[in-house]
Amino acid sequence: MEKIKRNILLNPGPSTTTDSVKYSQVVPDICPREREFSCLMKGLREDLVKIVHGDLGKFTSVLFCGSGTLNIDVCINSLLPDGKKVLVINNGAYSARAVEICQYYGLPYIDLSFPIDQTPNLTIVEQALQKNPDIALVHTTHNETGTGILNPIREIGTLAHQYNAVFTVDTTSTYAMRPIDMEKDNIDFCMASAQKGLMAMSGLSFIVGNRKIIEASKNYPKRSYYCNLFLQYDYFERTGEMHFTPPVQTIYATLQAIKEYWQEGEQAKWARHTRVFQAINDGLDKLGFRQVIKPEYRAGLVSSAIYPDDPAWNFEKIHDYCYERGFTIYPGKISTTNSFRLCALGAIDVEDIKAFFVIFEEALNHFGVAIPVKYKDE
Repeated sequence: MEKIKRNILLNPGPSTTTDSVKYSQVVPDICPREREFSCLMKGLREDLVKIVHGDLGKFTSVLFCGSGTLNIDVCINSLLPDGKKVLVINNGAYSARAVEICQYYGLPYIDLSFPIDQTPNLTIVEQALQKNPDIALVHTTHNETGTGILNPIREIGTLAHQYNAVFTVDTTSTYAMRPIDMEKDNIDFCMASAQKGLMAMSGLSFIVGNRKIIEASKNYPKRSYYCNLFLQYDYFERTGEMHFTPPVQTIYATLQAIKEYWQEGEQAKWARHTRVFQAINDGLDKLGFRQVIKPEYRAGLVSSAIYPDDPAWNFEKIHDYCYERGFTIYPGKISTTNSFRLCALGAIDVEDIKAFFVIFEEALNHFGVAIPVKYKDE
């Protein structure tokens, strides 16, 4: 197997992949309607449930072509009964995207907004549920990838169920990284894409969720054709196939990535991501960078560093210097703060982070940015 040039992606996905995942896509052409391919997808669907410790009798997974946003769209438009309301617990760009989806479909919703650097106030969440008994679906994001904040999904799920609402969680940037347990975390539906925690390729997204709730949604208003959860689930159950053409090569890559996930093990993989995250924070601290999110609120996957107040600082130039040397950094996603992100995703370890900071510091020196970096109030 010829070795492929290895780039270290510190952006929030797609993530750095192994050569074995890359090469797993080089397979004989196959029609995805063949029984052989359907059997592969059956095993894949079961593994996706097992990764989040779901009981296969209660939970299933449903595959779609598309990016992670498609999952939010599917859950919100498919799982809301007629005359009911969505509660979006919103403290970041990806929960805000769920609000936009409600707006585009014309769905009744409450945008329960909190500061992007704070976890949601559970008392306010409960008050919203008490005052609005017509809330049937509660949605939030596990790790807001725009900042790196970790939301208390287990506690939110308890409240959602106490008030008879379905709880959907965007786990795009935590699935197969932070350990998740569907029952213990009170999740009815979670979601992710293959190119994130699984360290596979873009183009395949999936929802893990409660079978009974999916089956009940058959009678809910039909708001989308391609993005209807019951339609896709039902087709899988009856035929073993996706309703529409699947991303064949991406599925082969995902199967290989899951094989490597089981080989590494849930706890060992999370330990690796944790030490990578710590190495990122240590490197930023050493250079004097401030971060948007306090340490106690961080999910352990995304570091969001604030631009220094230095006229020599230019993110694009720093990015290009690092990119030319095999390292990708990524701009922030906060409208009020100029920031950039370094992420502990992918097939990387501490040595990769040490190598990155050598190049990053070189870049700062090259463009004349003071080290340690400066802020106006210092």
